[in-house]
Amino acid sequence: MRIVIAGAGEVGTHLAKMLSQSEHEIILIDSMAERLKPVDATIDVLTFEGSATSLNLLREAIKKHTDLFIAVAHYEDTNITAAILAKKLGAKKVIARIDNLEYLERGNKEFFREMGVDHLIYPELIAAKEVISLLKETGTTEFMDFAGGLLSLYVQKLEKNAPVVNRSLEEVTSTLGSIEYRAVAIKRHDRTIIPRGKEEFLEGDLAFVISTRDGIADMMKFSGKRNVEAKSIMILGGSRIGRHVALNLQQHCQVKLIDIDLEKCRDLAETLEETLVINGDGRNGDLLAEEGLQHMDAFVAVTGNSETNILSCLLAKKIGVMKTIAEVENMEYINLAENSGIDTVINKKIATASRIFRHTMNPHVTQVKMMTGTEAEVIEYNVPENARITSGPLKLIDFPKDAIVGGGIRDYKPYIATGDTLIKAGDKVVVFALPSAFDKLNKFFNSEKR
Repeated sequence: MRIVIAGAGEVGTHLAKMLSQSEHEIILIDSMAERLKPVDATIDVLTFEGSATSLNLLREAIKKHTDLFIAVAHYEDTNITAAILAKKLGAKKVIARIDNLEYLERGNKEFFREMGVDHLIYPELIAAKEVISLLKETGTTEFMDFAGGLLSLYVQKLEKNAPVVNRSLEEVTSTLGSIEYRAVAIKRHDRTIIPRGKEEFLEGDLAFVISTRDGIADMMKFSGKRNVEAKSIMILGGSRIGRHVALNLQQHCQVKLIDIDLEKCRDLAETLEETLVINGDGRNGDLLAEEGLQHMDAFVAVTGNSETNILSCLLAKKIGVMKTIAEVENMEYINLAENSGIDTVINKKIATASRIFRHTMNPHVTQVKMMTGTEAEVIEYNVPENARITSGPLKLIDFPKDAIVGGGIRDYKPYIATGDTLIKAGDKVVVFALPSAFDKLNKFFNSEKR
């Protein structure tokens, strides 16, 4: 594909890096030369310096056939204008990042489509939805549903007392009466491993597990976790993410929201009628204790400051809060935060890039998610007729070693994949893949055997 990205901020640069690992022609536009220089030095892309709303620059960037135009500059109006112009100049599909929730209302989305903008992406809403789903699944670091929950991905930090620690994948599997879950990856320090039979689980590993509904209880037992839906939640930060989380949870949970800005608190109190809004400095441990942090099921830190979010979550964890979630936008802090004991790290830039990334993949891809802190992706495919993956059992078809099929759904029934599994046309399958596998996977999920 030929892809033009407007905006070399963290989202645009992250996207360019992800996409350059596949066989795409990438063009990156930004008005600031200092943002483009490190990209030129490290990523194989073509860069244009100038405004994304310049007709002359856009004509130059889009002059050849352009499959996808992605506007992720800092300002919403720049993104919308650039996307509309790009569509008029011939871009096949255009996506714009926005900051206004009103634009996502059904009638308004149609209005933007009529102007040529195919998709609107609101990073804070994407991040808030991740937080809300994680608060329903407290036993996991990250979570993703497939086919309405028939299959799910759980990411779990293995503590010292986890029954799987120091046991191999082969040993764990041999103790199961029926296979209802499967580890598809292990993150160890800065390395992501696709595990084979002899691979052992170690203390501190992040285990990525695909499970059916019937396998969840057993999976939790083996990882030493328990899953309890959070009913009392403290949110630090009245950001767009914090506001949206509180708005969605306040009807069925006890929610407290703390923010340092008095005017923002007044505004939040008018909107969040069932949430207790508190004006105060969330860096003050005494304040958090006075407001009952120690009695909360979950603590969510979504201020605009990564350091504040990390430190406040560490405090919450220290005094016994079951689930802690920190928004960490500084990419270099993500591994530090994950290794410090915080249960879940969210990053709206990664979540946004992952959502956009889906539009660049095989047409049979129905979902894709980049896992925070790794470069790996979890991809859901609809298997077409005559796809190479249907040509025999998984162990005999030379499936890429840097990817693994975790499971699938056939006729509304889930299954966990093994080497003997034969994938059929019409199945939905879930694949965990490292970046080096992306292009190879296309050969297994197109409509002609090769």
